[in-house]
Amino acid sequence: MYSFKNDYSEGAHPNILKALMESNMKQMEGYGEDKYSLDAITLLKDKLKCNDVDIHLFCGGTQTNLTAISAFLRPYEAVISANTGHVLVHETGAIEATGHKVISIKVDDGKLNPIHIKMALEEHNDEHMVKPKLVYISNPTEIGTVYKKQELEDLSECCRESNLILYVDGARLGSALCSKGNDIKLSDLVKLTDAFYIGGTKNGALMGEALVICKDSLKEDFRFNIKQKGGLLAKGRLIGIQFLELFKDNLYFDLAEHANIMAELLKNGISNCGYGFLINSPTNQIFPILPNKIIDKLSGKYSFYIWQKIDDDNSAIRLVTSWATKEEAVKSFIDDFTILISEFFVV
Repeated sequence: MYSFKNDYSEGAHPNILKALMESNMKQMEGYGEDKYSLDAITLLKDKLKCNDVDIHLFCGGTQTNLTAISAFLRPYEAVISANTGHVLVHETGAIEATGHKVISIKVDDGKLNPIHIKMALEEHNDEHMVKPKLVYISNPTEIGTVYKKQELEDLSECCRESNLILYVDGARLGSALCSKGNDIKLSDLVKLTDAFYIGGTKNGALMGEALVICKDSLKEDFRFNIKQKGGLLAKGRLIGIQFLELFKDNLYFDLAEHANIMAELLKNGISNCGYGFLINSPTNQIFPILPNKIIDKLSGKYSFYIWQKIDDDNSAIRLVTSWATKEEAVKSFIDDFTILISEFFVV
């Protein structure tokens, strides 16, 4: 059984494991104040071409989101999110559990735009309702689409005009930045957002996300919030070492590019058989629409999520490739799929 369920089924890139082993017996300060973490933060600031940001290392995405968002908002303030947004759908109400409502906006392509933001502001217009304050987006989105630079600039301008915080979930940021047609650079995020994070867990790390706080008013006492939410890791070195390995050369982007290439191979193979997709995703998540009979057969050899029912006979599945996805596995899937399609039509 080969898994296309997610991009964290494997452990970590060998370079990371090697670095962890080599540093294992060295004594270091705790709670992210070790040399590795401090060096990783310096390196990330260099990659971002900006020293005037605060960077904090976390274990995982949900922990990053709930800590950051709850710290940035007052008790009566709320989050604006697409109806497919991760904080709305797939974090077990973590944001709401901190006391902040998530306002759901229906979108077709996973992306928010200024019209959506203005609509939310118009609907929440007095003190009897929560006050929209933070705009949550992810790049790529939960359904694999990516923001163009102009779209991000438009959102950024809208948020600044309305005194809103623009926050970007970057769990799969590497995949977005390496996708075909992408015109956003890592350094652009510093100028266009108030805070964002760089995801490592889904791109070759054992665990780890790097939160980048760009807006000065959001920086004060942030480590107190990390500690209170259980995110201040005593052995913080473990995350620092991983980000050093990911960014000291081009490894982070090489791994993301590999995941995207594997997804494109899958996409082309399925498309060549005459099947379409729920959404056009240029990243490492694809959502083909297939007959349920074919899905049942494929699930005997490959694991994946059934994402959405289309009709009584067809469903969209989610196939996710990773930094470690083997090309042989992709080709095997395409071969098996092609055979099943031919048998399906013969029947």
